[in-house]
Amino acid sequence: METLIHASKAGSIRGEIAIVISDNLKAQGLQKAKTLGVDTCVVERKLFSSKADQEKKILRTLEEVVIDGICLAGFMHVLGKEFLDNYPLKILNIHPSLLPAFQGLDAVKKALDYGVKISGCTVHFVDYGVDTGPVIIQSAIPIHSGETVEALEKRILEKEHTVYPLALDWFCKGLLVVKNRHVYLSQDIALSSSIQNGFIVPSPL
Repeated sequence: METLIHASKAGSIRGEIAIVISDNLKAQGLQKAKTLGVDTCVVERKLFSSKADQEKKILRTLEEVVIDGICLAGFMHVLGKEFLDNYPLKILNIHPSLLPAFQGLDAVKKALDYGVKISGCTVHFVDYGVDTGPVIIQSAIPIHSGETVEALEKRILEKEHTVYPLALDWFCKGLLVVKNRHVYLSQDIALSSSIQNGFIVPSPL
């Protein structure tokens, strides 16, 4: 979240972070957002009789702000169908694996336990499943022998801080096109040499 706000303010993303919404009153991101001059809102689950009612409140909040898209950042809940139907192919999420491998929670630990040699992160559109939406961009990194979960999480996070702002910038510019689950760029994009290595990006139409 903080990375996206900084990227927006620096002009790396052609869009403004309008609001940060959390279901946790104690979330550290709320204070970070306020410090960076971004409005915040807390919609706690315990204040609503159902998850659907909580999501309706979030939807009303977003309607008041007027937004073009949503970025999930550490929001560890599956959004309901009614919520998703209001923002089709307009909700982005990031996951610490090369999807569709190791969906859901504890993805880094799952990758290490499985013994794969390559891991990474994926920015994708959110659909009705858990980490099953169309893939926008991925970044791959080799797993070191004997690497811990904490060490691999740290290296993946560094990649996340590059790919998420990049994907959001493409989204804000209207460059992302989805056809039969495949995400394409509506024009050829020249990537800087510093981010080309290890990145799997959409093909131009």
